[in-house]
Amino acid sequence: MLKEERFKIIMKQINLHNKVLSVDLSMLLKVSEDTIRRDLKELADGGHIVRVHGGAISNSLVRPFIADANVYSIEEKKIIAAKAVKLIENNMTLLFEGGTTIFELTKIIPKNLNLTIFTISPQIAISLSEYSNVKVFTIGGELRKNHNIHVGARTINELHRMRFDLCFMGVNAISVERGMTDIDMEVVEVNKAMFEVSDKNALLTIAEKLNLSKRHQVSDLSDINFLITELRNDDPVFSRYIKGYRHMSIL
Repeated sequence: MLKEERFKIIMKQINLHNKVLSVDLSMLLKVSEDTIRRDLKELADGGHIVRVHGGAISNSLVRPFIADANVYSIEEKKIIAAKAVKLIENNMTLLFEGGTTIFELTKIIPKNLNLTIFTISPQIAISLSEYSNVKVFTIGGELRKNHNIHVGARTINELHRMRFDLCFMGVNAISVERGMTDIDMEVVEVNKAMFEVSDKNALLTIAEKLNLSKRHQVSDLSDINFLITELRNDDPVFSRYIKGYRHMSIL
């Protein structure tokens, strides 16, 4: 496989999942990890990605406030946000994760609603600060600098002292067989705690992440009340999800 072809596949994976591991790319592309490391270095030197220990992440994940940031599937994420915001009601206490889709949601919250919003993302908290009727709280802990969310025991302990009406969370990969999965174990543990302390949970994901699976399971689909994508809820791709988990609403 030519280097240019590898680059296209690597960028596709990074844009789709926001973060990738060198070992996974090596298996996917059937080349050595040394080759992948050289590829990632060249892409990072060109400003296309951000290298991190063991892999790489998307530029948009660490710089969502830059107006010209090349956010993958931005129009689809705006559609998802427009659907998700309809779940928000006056006087709710909400829990927000981080990421570019949640960031789009923060832009369109009705300004007449009185809300209390907690988030594990400093960037999301700053984005919410413009709302005069929204009380904003950050849930602290170790800052995962390449994700801009808080992780670790302190974050989890803080979460377990609270209760939320609704949690909005992004998705790395989701499937009927394994539910919601991710590649980062520390993020997984925080996500699990977020589900446990929320009365209802909404997953926001572009449709390309459906029917994919990563290393670590966050939850099976029994914890998910709302699955929100840019597709119509009667799209055939949802048939298996609806059949196995009738409690889950597809938006």
